[in-house]
Amino acid sequence: MIGGPGAVHGEPTEASAPRDGGAASAREFRVSLARECGASHSSNLTAESGESGARDYDRIMVDFARSPRSTLGVEWELALLDSRSLDLTPAAETLLADVAEYAPEFEKKIVGEMLTNTIELVTGVHTQVSTVAEDLATSMGAVRKLTEARGVELMSAGTHPFAQWQSQEVRAKDRYLELVDRTQWWGRNMLIFGVHVHVGIDSRDKVLPIVNALLAYVPHLQALSASSPFWGGTDTGYASNRAMMFQQLPTAGLPFQFDEWADYEKYVDDMLTTGIIDNINEIRWDIRPAPHWGTVEVRVCDGLPTLEEILAVTAFIQCLVDDMSERLDAGETLPTMPDWFHNENKWRAARYGMDAIIIENAEADERLVTECLADEIERLSPVAERLGCAEELHSITSIIERGVPYQRLQKVFGATGSLTEVTRSLISDLRNSYS
Repeated sequence: MIGGPGAVHGEPTEASAPRDGGAASAREFRVSLARECGASHSSNLTAESGESGARDYDRIMVDFARSPRSTLGVEWELALLDSRSLDLTPAAETLLADVAEYAPEFEKKIVGEMLTNTIELVTGVHTQVSTVAEDLATSMGAVRKLTEARGVELMSAGTHPFAQWQSQEVRAKDRYLELVDRTQWWGRNMLIFGVHVHVGIDSRDKVLPIVNALLAYVPHLQALSASSPFWGGTDTGYASNRAMMFQQLPTAGLPFQFDEWADYEKYVDDMLTTGIIDNINEIRWDIRPAPHWGTVEVRVCDGLPTLEEILAVTAFIQCLVDDMSERLDAGETLPTMPDWFHNENKWRAARYGMDAIIIENAEADERLVTECLADEIERLSPVAERLGCAEELHSITSIIERGVPYQRLQKVFGATGSLTEVTRSLISDLRNSYS
């Protein structure tokens, strides 16, 4: 949903900025934050004195904690449902207390999110997709024992098919309460669930070229993971309504394309100076640098109903990033496209899913996203063999043949006319997807 990484590499300390809009208070906060973070190593912000035009100030620098190349971490958001009504239930705090009491070894792997109807499974750091699978399945088994004792069911999709946003509770944490207070109606509407994949980057110089090049794959990932055609009891006509919802937050949506790290640092500095963000994790782009973890974080995907789909998407992302990293090492310049193409591609994939015709390159060539996916699977096969995720990457083909999540949900609704049955199918998909 909204929060940054949990225990993928650790939990950063957060600070709060004054919100009175005063220039002096904002500037004082920036300097104190930089000093605090530089002293505690709890974030990767440091301060550097410098000049910009006529003003003298301490500019925020963003350090990047390099990670071993192509290591992985995954965050999987799960919705908590009442086992009788199948509506969302505010059981997160109770379950987290149960984790602390009965399964404390999972406290960093089963964590809370913005709403009390959500928990998140967070993996450790892995080199292969197969061990990500073991990690998630183990955490799922642990949480399942606790949910069954409480009469709680689990599902994962970009949205719950019929739950009403007005009925949901925000966790009593300052950063979540402040977000809702600031964004009001849109913030309260963030009844959405996602999957985030971190991939380790071994050099800061690679980060922005990889982020920029990955933008071309937003429609592939959006179409493949789309699982939110229904929202609030309504058939939205979109494959992924979540994609359209989440980008309404001020710092969400597609990232800006920066050529130099200093440009990205200037952006972060401006955002802190003006009080738009209090913490770098509040930059909630679909694809973003995660400086504290030394990763690029891909946040495009809707919540995925099955472990197989999680692993397929993770393999695809790992192969893309590793291929780009190797090409940069060989001196290649990664291709980019204009922002307006990326914006259009995101909308097309959210609207039409696997039927989207997407813009492939800066020359404005267009093709069906399924054709593009098939070509990418073939192109990346040698990379997948080297990384040990060939089986997971090629499972994308069988997932497409069976129907990606939104297609399966639409099929259930077409056969039953019942969003309760759609929800039941999501519960069943999850239960049957791991052992």
